[in-house]
Amino acid sequence: MPHTHPYEQLTPQHVLDLLETQELRGDGRLLMLNSYENRVFQVYLEDGSAVVAKFYRPERWTDAQILEEHAFAAELAAQDLPVVAPTPLLQQQTLAFARSADDPQGSGFRFAVYVLKSGHGPELDDPDTLRWLGRFIGRMHAVGSRQTFVHRRTLDAQQFGHHAIQRIEALDLLPPAQAPAWLAAARAALTMAEQALADVAPRLIRLHGDCHPGNILWRDPDESIGPDGQRRGGGPHIVDLDDAVNGPAIQDLWMLLSGSSEAMQGQLVPLLQGYRAFNDFESRELALIEPLRTLRMLHHSAWIAERWSDPAFPAAFPWFGSASYWGQQTTQLNEQLAAMAEPPLTGHGAH
Repeated sequence: MPHTHPYEQLTPQHVLDLLETQELRGDGRLLMLNSYENRVFQVYLEDGSAVVAKFYRPERWTDAQILEEHAFAAELAAQDLPVVAPTPLLQQQTLAFARSADDPQGSGFRFAVYVLKSGHGPELDDPDTLRWLGRFIGRMHAVGSRQTFVHRRTLDAQQFGHHAIQRIEALDLLPPAQAPAWLAAARAALTMAEQALADVAPRLIRLHGDCHPGNILWRDPDESIGPDGQRRGGGPHIVDLDDAVNGPAIQDLWMLLSGSSEAMQGQLVPLLQGYRAFNDFESRELALIEPLRTLRMLHHSAWIAERWSDPAFPAAFPWFGSASYWGQQTTQLNEQLAAMAEPPLTGHGAH
């Protein structure tokens, strides 16, 4: 029977076959790691080591976009930031393309390989942790501000707002009863978000782009002692820059805030204290927190809609597309209209 999605071809044996084209010979043990967009595996090799192999979703990125991501990771690592850059493979290339030996006419996959790193989510109710994260992101942005991406996307209202709404309409997934209310709320919220971006006119730099707690590996000090008894660096580690974009600095900060406005204000102060130890921060960008949250909501719905043919998505998001889902999204977008009308967080005390 024909494959309904390219990832259905990526069986454990196929994964091992593709890695063997780069002289990485697995011992047969694989562990699929949590990733919806790509397929990521922890692979144990015959020499007793283990690596992380990331197989890129077909037709999502161009080679130039992926290599720009890899170059950014390598640039950060060269500045001693705890970012796991892709490992050079044969011919010292970080991006490989291969087909399985038993399917030489197949579509094949692009993939990269990384050193295995472990960790857990950061404790965001701890001011010291927030300061540490702020220092890390400030250092990352100091490097990211040296230039902008040429091939990767820019976080703006056009790509993450207008295009998102257009894609949802084109896929015809809006129930007729919910469509008018959702479209009205989405367009009104997007108009406010777009105006806020125009008013602030933020400087665009290279960003992580999806810097929420689930994308940060935290290593506690007691986890950082190696078998030789020597101390290893604790704190945050970034292992994936798949969503790296050009955008305003606040994009990599706001997703670390949660709760009421008062709670977010309290979290923001130590976060910016750490950030400003290594990089300047333009306070006017605080007015973009809710507009960027709005763009993320629109983009997220379009992202799920476009991936619905991937069996992993109906399993992970069974409620998507239902009348209750779109009703909830409409309510949340109307809440965003109110939130964007409120005075922004101030960051007072973050000096």
